[in-house]
Amino acid sequence: MRAIASWLDRFCYNHPRFGIPGLMKWIAIGNVVVYVLDMFSNYAASLMLMFHPALVLQGEIWRLITFVFVPQSSGFVLWFALSTLFYYYIGNALEQQWGTARFTVFYGLGVILNLILGFLFQTSMSMYYVNMSMFFSFATLYPDMQVLLYGILPLKVKWLAWLDAALFAFDIISALSAGSLAYALQPVIALLNYFIFFWDDLMGLIGRTRDRASHRMSHQTINFKKAQREVQQRKGYLHKCSVCGITDADDPDMEFRYCSKCNGYYCYCSRHINDHIHVE
Repeated sequence: MRAIASWLDRFCYNHPRFGIPGLMKWIAIGNVVVYVLDMFSNYAASLMLMFHPALVLQGEIWRLITFVFVPQSSGFVLWFALSTLFYYYIGNALEQQWGTARFTVFYGLGVILNLILGFLFQTSMSMYYVNMSMFFSFATLYPDMQVLLYGILPLKVKWLAWLDAALFAFDIISALSAGSLAYALQPVIALLNYFIFFWDDLMGLIGRTRDRASHRMSHQTINFKKAQREVQQRKGYLHKCSVCGITDADDPDMEFRYCSKCNGYYCYCSRHINDHIHVE
């Protein structure tokens, strides 16, 4: 996974002009055009453009590309408009953050993975889960950004990402329960695409979380917190030398330090920080 991510990073770095500028803008426009055509053709436009492996093998090769323009929200007009604007906003933000090359590779890899899965299982595919996985990318980059859910409820993006993850899990379990491996793998490959591009970030986050947990449980941190509680309970001074007993109340100009070699959290004045027996 890391090797693939490194190769893609190098490719995007070495080919900054690769890709389609404003890719999500063109995809959003295509979705709107197909949605309008569907309204007047009883969904004939979507049927002509969506991906079907058997029809592609019969010569309708345009379906390898045009299925990305098939609307994923073909029902209520307002819901289609909101979802299209939402994905356009996210895609545009990712392109501005990553650059055109990286975002085009990200979306293009999602297309390729869908096509491979479709041909393997001889089933139709859509960009629904790839579009949803873009939100994971957005939440990873901007976890604390606050949005208004339905224009009313303020929520941080990272909490909406957990909701998105729950929907992915529900769809995978539902598809497996129905015995459809192909539909269960669609959200999985969308997540695979996300993990490829954020592998180093996620591994770094896991490492930092593990280090913080280890630090909180270390003896020195526990002793430090214990010393802090004792300081809060004391009155008159904050620091006291463990050798001579002088405090910052006795000599406000005295410097105090804590010894990292002592087994515990011991404070020493400037005269004894380098002249004391370490506590084992």
